[in-house]
Amino acid sequence: MQIRRAARTAAMVGVSFMVLALAACGGKQPPVARPTPPPPPAPAPAPAAKPPAPPEPVVEQPPVVPPEPIQEDTLSSSSLDALNRNSPFKDAFFDFDSAELSADARAALQQDADLLKKYPTWKITIEGHCDERGTAEYNLALGERRAGAAQAYLVSLGIAADRIRTVSYGKEFPFDPGHDEAAWAKNRRAHFVLTSK
Repeated sequence: MQIRRAARTAAMVGVSFMVLALAACGGKQPPVARPTPPPPPAPAPAPAAKPPAPPEPVVEQPPVVPPEPIQEDTLSSSSLDALNRNSPFKDAFFDFDSAELSADARAALQQDADLLKKYPTWKITIEGHCDERGTAEYNLALGERRAGAAQAYLVSLGIAADRIRTVSYGKEFPFDPGHDEAAWAKNRRAHFVLTSK
């Protein structure tokens, strides 16, 4: 009986030991090797920088050649006094006691208009003149009509009216001081004076 007791005690001690061993493990299972998680994915590489655009090809510009200076003609380089002494303008002549433009007067005025178109900054005064016959008052009025007729014709040819002044001198300033028809024919005129360039 003693042996049995001893065997029983030994068996109990063995079972107790096992229970204690299991209790000490807390019913946990032995650790199992787990695979390590994969590393986080590497950030995507930044897109490759766009290579700089090639420079624009240089276009050869033709060299800038200044225009040749315009040779000033004798009219544009002359003073007002010189131009009025040797006037490039043609006078328009009139018949006795008339302010009507003859064919010759219109031809002269056409040349004057061409000259004014060539020099668009020039301004003129048209003087109306008469011969010595008739009263001073009558001749002043006739000279005014003659200057006005010449001005109107120039305007009809394309000359701006603001470039033309008119004045009448009647019989006060004769071109020819003679007292015959040849002198009087030269004095019945519309005469041009350049007033500014």
